[in-house]
Amino acid sequence: MTTTLRPHDLLWLGARDALEGVTEPWVDEVWHAGLPVVVRRDVVQDGRIPVGVRGLRRNQRAAGWVRPERITRIVSPEQLVASQALLRSPFISQPPVQLASQLAQQNWSWIWGVTGSTGYALATGIPVIHAASDLDLLIRAPQPLSTGELSRWQQQLSGGLCRADTQLETPNGAFALAEWIRDGRAMLKTNHGPQLVSDPWYREA
Repeated sequence: MTTTLRPHDLLWLGARDALEGVTEPWVDEVWHAGLPVVVRRDVVQDGRIPVGVRGLRRNQRAAGWVRPERITRIVSPEQLVASQALLRSPFISQPPVQLASQLAQQNWSWIWGVTGSTGYALATGIPVIHAASDLDLLIRAPQPLSTGELSRWQQQLSGGLCRADTQLETPNGAFALAEWIRDGRAMLKTNHGPQLVSDPWYREA
């Protein structure tokens, strides 16, 4: 498996023992190899990929590790937002999927995708979202993006369908779009911890 893995990618594993380093007892009760784990932000250890396991309840989250050769399938957040796929989703009646579908029918100058519970539902068909669920979005931003277009995107999210939050993913880490628009600076999430920055595309001393 030579594909570069990024935070929020969903991974399927060949077997339960492919998931390493997890000690929470609920994992063995609810997780199996037919369910994906999600790449989390951390330092790679011994070539192993940091991942998170999702349970049935919001407080059921566990951190673990996966060796790349044990991964059998990868789904990225941007693979989940093909317009026709969203319209055919069994969850199209749910506000988060409706909002994602509206965004997918417009032209944007960047690559974006869905993460969080809505992304998990779209990828697995498991009904982990409901009418009051949030929509978590990710924009790939290897270079600085147009402030005007980002503001237009943010306005699209304020239509009242559901609460929506966007993370921009830069080469240095990810930050919250709403915070950056509001404050002119943001808390950059990196593999080595958070860092307050005014320019998320260039590390500050």
